[in-house]
Amino acid sequence: MKLPVLFLLLLSFNVSAINADTKSAKEWLERLSQSLKQLNFTTSFVVVKNNQAEPYHWLHGIGNDDQELEIFTRLNGSRRDFLRQGNIVSYIEPEHEPYSLISPDIRGPIPAIFRGNFTELEVSYRFISVGRSRVLGRVAQLVRIVAKDDYRFSYWLWLDQKTGLLLKMAILTRQGQLLEQVQFTHLEVSKQLSDNLAQLQLTELPDIISLTNEITTKELAWQVSWMPQGFSVIKSNQHYLNSYNRNDVKAVEFMLFSDGLTEVSVYVNLSKEKFRDPEYASDGATMVFNQIVRGIEVGIVGDIPLATAQKIAESIIVKSASK
Repeated sequence: MKLPVLFLLLLSFNVSAINADTKSAKEWLERLSQSLKQLNFTTSFVVVKNNQAEPYHWLHGIGNDDQELEIFTRLNGSRRDFLRQGNIVSYIEPEHEPYSLISPDIRGPIPAIFRGNFTELEVSYRFISVGRSRVLGRVAQLVRIVAKDDYRFSYWLWLDQKTGLLLKMAILTRQGQLLEQVQFTHLEVSKQLSDNLAQLQLTELPDIISLTNEITTKELAWQVSWMPQGFSVIKSNQHYLNSYNRNDVKAVEFMLFSDGLTEVSVYVNLSKEKFRDPEYASDGATMVFNQIVRGIEVGIVGDIPLATAQKIAESIIVKSASK
């Protein structure tokens, strides 16, 4: 009789510890979200993948009327600046005319969900607060966003104990293999808006454009019949892919899926070839997959394992066939 009682006590203790741990992790993630939206900070970081490091500079602040301001710059190669005033994001690149888009976020190495509501991730991920360590000379809390299945990757976040801001991020497989890492090299938080952001606040951004290469269509011809749990389509259309053959005006169907943290792009079009063995390459956590089966070419891009990309590609069907 004593053994079952002891077992139940241990089980109750473990369940309570897990629940408390999950609550603590979620509180840290919510703090991260608030800090990324409310604090004035200047930071630099490097994205490390495939034994290469890509440096970035990032400024964020709150201007007049509580408008968020951001400057995001890639430091290697051709200079690229991304500017944000509230819901307007501008792209400044030397090889293109400057332009702006309506968007609440700058798309970059830091996932947009880090500024949003982490609750939507609980279908596909578990949150675990692990412990403290030292990153960038600061006390950091390690929080793991752990995938519940083998179809996606896990994320480890080191958060500054003082400000809640991100100091380090790692993307890992279920087996613990490190695929990609973001390491912050400088962080400064201030009460005042930086000079660069104060100047951005007074700057007139380039004209807002619409994506004119999309084709209006009532319904796509193809559909993805399988995606990992938690993924849903957030955008779909027909458009033209850039190619060396400028005379090729064949429309490609595009579907964008997201589980809140990871996005997967799926491209489908008819091909003159009947079959081509799968071709794939990985860039850190990002998988690029392409294959042709039964005259249908499927391309998939996303931060997912190869097996997930293959399974998605194999699930492509004609829409009418599902009725």
